Amino acid sequence: MGLLVNGQWQDRWYDTDENGGRFVRQESQFRNWVTVDGSVGPSGEGGFAAEPDRYHLYVSLACPWAHRTLIFRSIKRLQGVIGVTVVDPLMLENGWELGDAEHGPVSGIRYLYELYLTVADNMSGRVTVPVLWDKQRKTIVNNESAEIIRMLNRAFNHLTAVQTDYYPVALQGEIDRLNERIYQTVNNGVYRAGFATTQQAYEEAFDALFDTLDWLENRLDRQRFLAGSQLTEADWRLFTTLIRFDAVYHGHFKVNRKRIEDYPNLSNYLRDLFQQPGVAETVNFSHIKTHYYGSHKTINPTGIIPKGPELDFLRPHDRNRFS
Repeated sequence: MGLLVNGQWQDRWYDTDENGGRFVRQESQFRNWVTVDGSVGPSGEGGFAAEPDRYHLYVSLACPWAHRTLIFRSIKRLQGVIGVTVVDPLMLENGWELGDAEHGPVSGIRYLYELYLTVADNMSGRVTVPVLWDKQRKTIVNNESAEIIRMLNRAFNHLTAVQTDYYPVALQGEIDRLNERIYQTVNNGVYRAGFATTQQAYEEAFDALFDTLDWLENRLDRQRFLAGSQLTEADWRLFTTLIRFDAVYHGHFKVNRKRIEDYPNLSNYLRDLFQQPGVAETVNFSHIKTHYYGSHKTINPTGIIPKGPELDFLRPHDRNRFS
């Protein structure tokens, strides 16, 4: 694990000293948008029109942020429109490695940070997945998963038969409110607990996480999905954390008050999402467990990967009671 400093790779863990032992996530640096006609999106510059076989995703099957983009690529049936390269599960002294993976449109690179340097040779910052790459302009369009999934949701509709909108206008305010709380306390909350280096920072994150999980459990007692009867972006953003929780976060990140399996509504809801068409194929527990237990040497110095737990997401769920 490391980062780029003025174009030079450095193997360096997160520095929490300036924040009282609290993990603070760095904001993504590439924020252009693919739009239908290439016009400027909410940030960045224009010139990125939604065209077939122009864009390519670099992802990790272990990473919950990258997992979001794989789900949207699948449920919007964009596999024939946008290519994908999967990095190795381990992230060690050289960061994400391409290894034996199909390297995609950029040849001659072994590490993901080298892809970043082809765009910004003096870059400073973390090298993260997902990366949305433009093969035509040979540049990174965006590396913020929350924005990439919104591009996949709408910009490519003229290239797919799936017109389902996971960010409908009528629900945008509610989706945004859900996303804000869930991101702070759940999606990033598990990392804030797991990467904390003081007891106080850990307990703050732990308490906020389970306060929100309790709130979600109660919410899902009244409705099938987070925003009501319609499956939305908010559900998929939560899903990629929940699917990793019992296998990794519960033990590895010490968020062990409860498992998701111990929440009746959340566990049934999780199985409901897992069983949606095209989703199960995006989940790879071998990569997930290998990455977390093998990459985080400050947390698990032995690198031993646990064999359990046994998880069955194909069991029947009860969420159809809201139909």
